[in-house]
Amino acid sequence: MLFNSPLFIFAFLPITLLGYYLLMNRRWTEPALAWLVLCSFVFYGWWNPVYVWLIAASMIFNFILGQKISQQSKWRKKGLVFGVLTNLLLLGYYKYYDFFISTLNVAFSTDFNLQHIVLPLAISFFTFTQIAFLVDSYRDEAKEYNFLHYCLFVTFFTHLIAGPIVHHKQFLPQFLRRENYFIDFNQIAVGLTIFGVGLFKKIVFADGLAGDVSTVYGQPGVAITAAPDFLNAWIGTLSYALQLYFDFSGYSDMAIGLSLLFGIKLPINFNSPYKAPNIIEFWRRWHITLSNFLRDYLYISLGGNRKGKVRRYINLWLTMLLGGVWHGASLNFIIWGALHGSYLIINHGWHTCRRSIGLSSVPPIFRIPVRAISVLVTFIATLFAWTFFRAYDWSSAKLILGAMTGTSGFDVSRVTQDAILGMTQAKAVLLQTETVTNFSWMQKILVFLMDAQKISWGTAGTLFTLGTLLFIVWFTPNTQQIFSRYKPALDCGPDVENGHWRIGMSWSAGLLTGLMLFVALSQLFSALPSQFMYFNF
Repeated sequence: MLFNSPLFIFAFLPITLLGYYLLMNRRWTEPALAWLVLCSFVFYGWWNPVYVWLIAASMIFNFILGQKISQQSKWRKKGLVFGVLTNLLLLGYYKYYDFFISTLNVAFSTDFNLQHIVLPLAISFFTFTQIAFLVDSYRDEAKEYNFLHYCLFVTFFTHLIAGPIVHHKQFLPQFLRRENYFIDFNQIAVGLTIFGVGLFKKIVFADGLAGDVSTVYGQPGVAITAAPDFLNAWIGTLSYALQLYFDFSGYSDMAIGLSLLFGIKLPINFNSPYKAPNIIEFWRRWHITLSNFLRDYLYISLGGNRKGKVRRYINLWLTMLLGGVWHGASLNFIIWGALHGSYLIINHGWHTCRRSIGLSSVPPIFRIPVRAISVLVTFIATLFAWTFFRAYDWSSAKLILGAMTGTSGFDVSRVTQDAILGMTQAKAVLLQTETVTNFSWMQKILVFLMDAQKISWGTAGTLFTLGTLLFIVWFTPNTQQIFSRYKPALDCGPDVENGHWRIGMSWSAGLLTGLMLFVALSQLFSALPSQFMYFNF
């Protein structure tokens, strides 16, 4: 079941909300939580009921082990190691078994049969959530052990499929507050609004870019056989970068909005990463809870920065390499992770070099242009890395990167040709509209706008669309900044708390949200809902 499906929006969500608040209003907290667990299992099992047993068995195992680890005994550390390894082995079997066997067959000319294992939905996220629980139990940070509560902590449908990765101590106590006995209509309004904004981002922006991406990269799981030209390669890669951005941003907004409907706040997981002036900050803004997980449970475990600069850089590179492996079982994801690890090493090295020569700060007069250049350079670096993330294999990525760097020429003449053709068509539509008699000026504008939809702007129109979306990404506030006065999420930093962009619940805000919802839902009912891109990871 998808957040952006009519079944979820008009059936599952209202039924779940109604049952929850009916029970909570009677002070039946435990039955209300049990209702949410049941609904979350239905939500998860709708995709493939066979794998419900997997998440259930995983929860039973980790809950019992977490209880044992929390007790002061001699084998606490061994229990933690056993639990982490068991979870990783389970994840590795489902996610990497076929990749390992196919790599073995290629390397040693063997002929082992592939199992063609179907990846269980959300296995990466519920595995990482439970690993965090085991570590929190070891650190005595998970104080409350109730199996029903633990099931809700793991399975609550608003964060189950693609995060954010939550901690037991920051999530569960919110369900046990007395305030949840009553419906907070202001919070409901904010939650529905944020959900609507996320739905619009997903359906209108992200899904609208899918065609341009497929034209260059082909369908997922299919290698390309011919290199695109220079312009198409850049259009396809920019489209993918923005598609992934708005898809994940939309999902994150929808998860936060849905949780607010139940009186729960999730941690911020996405904070305008393309505004980052360097790769270090990019990873503080993109999939924040995953970045924190890799830092806290992998980078620090490898030694962090405690064993010298060289070891620090090796740890950084290994952490990002394993982060790439987490995203998928293919050589391209490994290359993507290695690239970002190299970017981080260069970034940290550059900061060290600047401090050593006394250039740790930029003179005020140069701050804006330097930051703009830094954001652009960081964005281009991520673009080249995204090529490996989206391309099916190494040869496909190499063809696209070659085209982007001009190996097939730099011809961009068709942009001008398409723009001229579009303007010619627009002029003809305008002249035709002016000849209409007995129409007011308002009616003529409406006729023109309707006829203008038939104008073909070609590549020029595509570039204009990408430019508009980049403007939105770089120069407009994100959802958490707009609604910061309502504190819709946990861990709102200073940039999120910036009050300049805050809005309140008003008729104008409601009208704008309603218009966005109308556009999103009209497109939703005109085609089958598309899966969120991070569901594949």
